[in-house]
Amino acid sequence: MFCCSDFIKFQRCGSGPARKLKDPSRTFLSVLWFQGLDLKVEVSCFLFLQVLLATMNFETGAIGGKTGNLMEWNVNNAFKTLKDIESKNMMDMSLIPVIDPIDIGLGSSEKANAAPQVKPRKKSMTSVYLKFFETASDGKSRRCKFCKQSYSIATATGNLGRHLSHRHPGYDKLGDTVSTQPLQSQPSPVTKKPQSQPQPQAKPPPSVDFDHLNWLLLKWLILGSLPPSILEEEWLVNSFKFLNPSVKFWPSENFRAVILEVSRSMREDVKASLEHVNSKVSITLDFWNSYEQVSYMSVTGHWIDENWSLHKVVLDITRIPYPCGGTDIYHLLVKILKMYNIDNRILSCTHDNSQNAVHGCHTLKEDLDGQKGGPFCYIPCAARTLNLIIEDGLRTAKPVISKIREFVLEMNASLEISEDFQQTAAEYQEGSWKFPLDASTRWSGNYMLLDIVRKASKSMDAVIRKHEEILGSRNMLLNHAEKSAVNIMHAYLEPFYKTTNNICTSKVRTVGLVLFFMDHVAEIIAACRDSRHNPDWLKGAADDMAKKVRSYNTQVYNVFTYMAAVLDPRIKTELIPENLNSENNLEEARNHFIRNYATSHFPTIPNGYTAQENEDGSGVSFAEEIARKRRRVSMSTTTDELTQYLSEPPAPIPTDVLNWWKVNSTRYPRLSVMARDFLAVQATSVAPDELFCCKGDEIDKQRCCLPHSSMQALLCIRSWIQNGFKLKYRSTEVDYEKLMEPIAITAASADNASTVLDKKVN
Repeated sequence: MFCCSDFIKFQRCGSGPARKLKDPSRTFLSVLWFQGLDLKVEVSCFLFLQVLLATMNFETGAIGGKTGNLMEWNVNNAFKTLKDIESKNMMDMSLIPVIDPIDIGLGSSEKANAAPQVKPRKKSMTSVYLKFFETASDGKSRRCKFCKQSYSIATATGNLGRHLSHRHPGYDKLGDTVSTQPLQSQPSPVTKKPQSQPQPQAKPPPSVDFDHLNWLLLKWLILGSLPPSILEEEWLVNSFKFLNPSVKFWPSENFRAVILEVSRSMREDVKASLEHVNSKVSITLDFWNSYEQVSYMSVTGHWIDENWSLHKVVLDITRIPYPCGGTDIYHLLVKILKMYNIDNRILSCTHDNSQNAVHGCHTLKEDLDGQKGGPFCYIPCAARTLNLIIEDGLRTAKPVISKIREFVLEMNASLEISEDFQQTAAEYQEGSWKFPLDASTRWSGNYMLLDIVRKASKSMDAVIRKHEEILGSRNMLLNHAEKSAVNIMHAYLEPFYKTTNNICTSKVRTVGLVLFFMDHVAEIIAACRDSRHNPDWLKGAADDMAKKVRSYNTQVYNVFTYMAAVLDPRIKTELIPENLNSENNLEEARNHFIRNYATSHFPTIPNGYTAQENEDGSGVSFAEEIARKRRRVSMSTTTDELTQYLSEPPAPIPTDVLNWWKVNSTRYPRLSVMARDFLAVQATSVAPDELFCCKGDEIDKQRCCLPHSSMQALLCIRSWIQNGFKLKYRSTEVDYEKLMEPIAITAASADNASTVLDKKVN
């Protein structure tokens, strides 16, 4: 091994290539060459020695903390003191000249010591930007005539131009009016100039109020469901300050305080809007846990206004105290309903199928029935039930689906593999595939994985074999039995996929439409169980699925859902599930229509008569007889409306339900009032695409990352903004269009200035 003693001996010998080397790095590398070291090793040593010399600060002659004269390294003066060597000018020597490592490795002293070529002198800088800068007296810096910021004399003119564009928009117009006083001004002869009209100076672009930026950031936090603490991230603050150093963010405490105040202000607007609603309100419940293991419940109100528009507004998001039982849910529901003054107008509640939610809704029903505030019903979520049914069907194929998911994730991560798959699928005519593919664990992702094997199994096998180094070790190839099982499962679940797609894309998911689809699902499961050709493992899965269907039907089939179903003009009594379509339900529905919608919504016009008793003392006045006659007419008219409505054939399934009732409300004036109430009843507690598609993963991430201090306010405000409510701070409405006007003007001015400058340069 080479050591320092070898280096000293070699320096003393004064022979060989080292005699011609002019610095220690060359000498050191020559010794390495004589020792027979590898080229890569000697280059690494050379780089290390360069760092070492730079660390010792040889450029200023400082060694061990002492300052001496600059010295020239060679064999003859290697051990001379700094005082014995003639000092040289710093600019006349290069401490570590550029060395070709190949020449050093070959021991060629001639090439290594070749004199560097003299670089041509730089041309003097000429640019239109320079007239906006003045050169300092020392000749080493330039200073902006507008803001007096200094730059090195070697700064590129492009950087000077960017400074002008960012800091001084419209500088090309203002530049003529900016003048600088020379350091030593020469006296000039006084000449009489003709007076001229003063030229109006160009109006500078409006400055941006950076307080507006904080309001824009506030809306970004709300719509993105982001915690205010994210604005404390140093990288984010520095990014904004890079664009403009004068930017100042509110402290996170201020953002939290403003968000809470905005939440209180907008809640008052939501209350005011509900006061003008003259129809029944239905609510839905959703539950989740945050990363802090705090349980939350969201309560969303649904109603249809007089213009037949369906409204969906979050009423509140509240924390459920431990142990999060049914009693806690009940008390929170009562508090929210009374806060919005809709406790006497509530019609139904759709829950998430959990036992605690069922217990809380049951207690609420007993409370409302005791107050005689009108009929109230609670129903389970059809989307969650359908999702559990599909999970039972997929349970047997889960191991195979996991292998397919690994393959799809690798394709999504590798452009090469995904392109090979697309080309191979085109060659085998196995369809076109758009990347990235859905590989989520939700129903849409699972069906996509089955679809790949069903339609592109040859392409999948070919790509796995081609990239065997990456994919082969993971045992992703499916055998014949696994492919056969996937094909059977795909054929069985395809109607389920079409059903969920139709539910997700329906504009108004009425109870009647969802029950129609759930009845279709029950028929598919029954057909699978009765088929002789299906394997036993599939029939076993169908048995588990059938149990969940029966449990759902037991909870949802009642006269309340019957009324909601028949008021859907696409369903009526023809397409309603057979077990729900009974004469008893129809008779109870008639009685309910007559009892609640015959007279209460259409009171008789007073005729001016006062109450009088009959001569026989029966106490029935003449006015009362007229009133009873009118009530009988109203009851008969209502019954005729219902009979006429049910006697007509159902409308086509693609029909817009709300628009149909809007057009036909004049034909059924009383029945349309009932339809407005019952068509707002929700068959699902959440949007189905949040359960079946990967959209639900994004929502779960947002809910999980929010702290308790911001969860309620941020999610409520976002929902209110999305439903048309204006962001409001106390009594002031925040107009974001006006907030953006100064920024838009400034941006336009900067663009115009850049365009004019580009034309001048060209």
